[in-house]
Amino acid sequence: MKIAILPGDGIGPEIIAQAVKVLNVLGESFELETAPVGGAGYAAHGHPLPDGTLALAKAADAVLFGAVGDYQYDTLERALRPEQAILGLRKQLGLFGNLRPAILYPELAGASTLKPEVVSGLDILIVRELTGDIYFGQPRGVRECPDGPFKGQREGYDTMRYAEGEIRRIAHVAFQAAQKRGKRLTSVDKANVLETFQFWKDIVTDVHKEYPDVALDHMYVDNAAMQLVRAPKKFDVIVTGNMFGDILSDCAAMLTGSIGMLPSASLDASNKGLYEPSHGSAPDIAGKGIANPLATILSAAMMLRYTFNKNEQADRIETAVKSVLAQGLRTADIFEPGTTKVGTEEMGNAVVKALA
Repeated sequence: MKIAILPGDGIGPEIIAQAVKVLNVLGESFELETAPVGGAGYAAHGHPLPDGTLALAKAADAVLFGAVGDYQYDTLERALRPEQAILGLRKQLGLFGNLRPAILYPELAGASTLKPEVVSGLDILIVRELTGDIYFGQPRGVRECPDGPFKGQREGYDTMRYAEGEIRRIAHVAFQAAQKRGKRLTSVDKANVLETFQFWKDIVTDVHKEYPDVALDHMYVDNAAMQLVRAPKKFDVIVTGNMFGDILSDCAAMLTGSIGMLPSASLDASNKGLYEPSHGSAPDIAGKGIANPLATILSAAMMLRYTFNKNEQADRIETAVKSVLAQGLRTADIFEPGTTKVGTEEMGNAVVKALA
């Protein structure tokens, strides 16, 4: 069980350290190897995804990833910015399926900005296609505008595109996930405006024929965003494209009270995965020891479940996290009056103690 540990930037090293601490007390034989990525990769080797880091990620059975991004790199050309590392890893490793659960723990119902009766019992899974859509479509760039009222001016442009095979494989992932849950799948598109997503809708509808036990409905992305806030518990599994999934998964994250609680898995066709918290690198709080490590620890649990088929060990970690929350321990992002505020390392230590 070889795991590539890629801490990254900002709070990445702090939260990854806590997840590694948890892995090390499970009694398993993990082979862990660390490498720089993102801004740290650029600082060490002149590129956000150094050759050695990519080689390690390819050779490993799974990747445990912190976060990338730092203000000091914002003036670099786009190809050298830290965020290109995660895009490159997804593409190079063929990680086309992103699973982002949004679960509201009962102890955190008061931390959500929505009324407890609206979010209590929330358990959503967002399945996001990761390697296509407007994030990767070509051509793209800046050019002279060729037509229209602004002809001759500079314009930026990107290309939204999806091949049939891309849509079919992510649809299968979503339908199979729905079969293991509440047997309800919502496909989110913008078919009323975008040809790409009319095509998406047609293909998902066709794949549905293979899963008659799953109820499928379609929803425009703007309505989906509204319903996530109005009546989020109506959703079970959501499947959507790269850009819409990027936005909706962050929206769903805040229903739970803090994005610091939410793990994610990005999988290839063989369930090799890259596991990371749903939040970013938060450079403004880096080094202060106050970041919430629970999303990263829960990402490690997802790694054990999806890549290594260690369901019992994953259950142990998830139960330990619930135990720590039940004890009233909170990092700053989920702190409420009447609970005990702890730092990053204290929270990690508490999970380790609960495991014991």
